[in-house]
Amino acid sequence: MTRRRRTLRPEEEALWQAVARTAVPMHAKAAAPVDHQPVENLPTVVNVEQPPKPRIPKFALGQKAHASRDHDILPGLAERLAAAPLRMDAKAFGRMTRGKLSPEARIDLHGMTLAEAHPELIRFVLNAHADGLRLVLVITGKGKDRDDGGPIPQRFGVLRHQVPVWLRQMPLAAVVLQTAEAHLKHGGGGAYYVYLRRGR
Repeated sequence: MTRRRRTLRPEEEALWQAVARTAVPMHAKAAAPVDHQPVENLPTVVNVEQPPKPRIPKFALGQKAHASRDHDILPGLAERLAAAPLRMDAKAFGRMTRGKLSPEARIDLHGMTLAEAHPELIRFVLNAHADGLRLVLVITGKGKDRDDGGPIPQRFGVLRHQVPVWLRQMPLAAVVLQTAEAHLKHGGGGAYYVYLRRGR
């Protein structure tokens, strides 16, 4: 059974028009209708959105995890010295690192504090340069492990890490040509070869 639609009487129609004039649309007006006539010879543009790349690579159950070393901001001391540019003769550098060159003088900074060792190192290196020496040995020792187990790892061997920094700073930077970790027979990781510039 279909339902017949009732028509409005004239007074109802007038009331409806008065109410409709005061109404505010809930949504913005739709854009004017576009003439959908076919336009020829226009290129078709397809806008395909690329899915966002995952921040973490996919991981399958049972797959081995690859540990990342990105958190280690500063490379190890041996790596930093090896990466330093070569300023001396390559043949002499090879002989020096293999322990074939004998140091002409040595200083032992073992057991000294930073405040004691720094002036001693400056005095020793500048005097060696003034005497015309080319290769000297600076013994720092490997240091003691003082890691307290806290969240920030601590490097052991304070002097061992500080001496190469001092050798790159003035006044020693003016006379030091190359620094390298000593060969095992001259102390290994607890000593440094310091190759000096020629005296004037």
